[in-house]
Amino acid sequence: MVISAATAVLLVLSGYLVNSVFAGRRAVVTGPFLSGGVPAEHAVSRFHARWYPVTLLFLAFDMEMVFMYPWAVVVADVGMKAVAEMFGFLALLLLGVLYVWREGGLRWT
Repeated sequence: MVISAATAVLLVLSGYLVNSVFAGRRAVVTGPFLSGGVPAEHAVSRFHARWYPVTLLFLAFDMEMVFMYPWAVVVADVGMKAVAEMFGFLALLLLGVLYVWREGGLRWT
């Protein structure tokens, strides 16, 4: 335990040492926001509320795919119980899609 902690501290300190040797003392002109470009707004500026339904729609389809791949592997072994659970999960995601539709997240103009 002590050897592992000492090795971790030694690796971190050696990383700082290598950085100070090779990096030099240059001033940073631009920040990491917008890949070094000059930002027109603050990095933590607020998004317009119309993007929240679009985000919900993305999450619904994203989670559908995340859970369908492992489900497809085990559905033959588990049987009808897995099919019923997947239909329940898809019904829950469909409620999210219907909410996005109602809020106008599918209109692009």
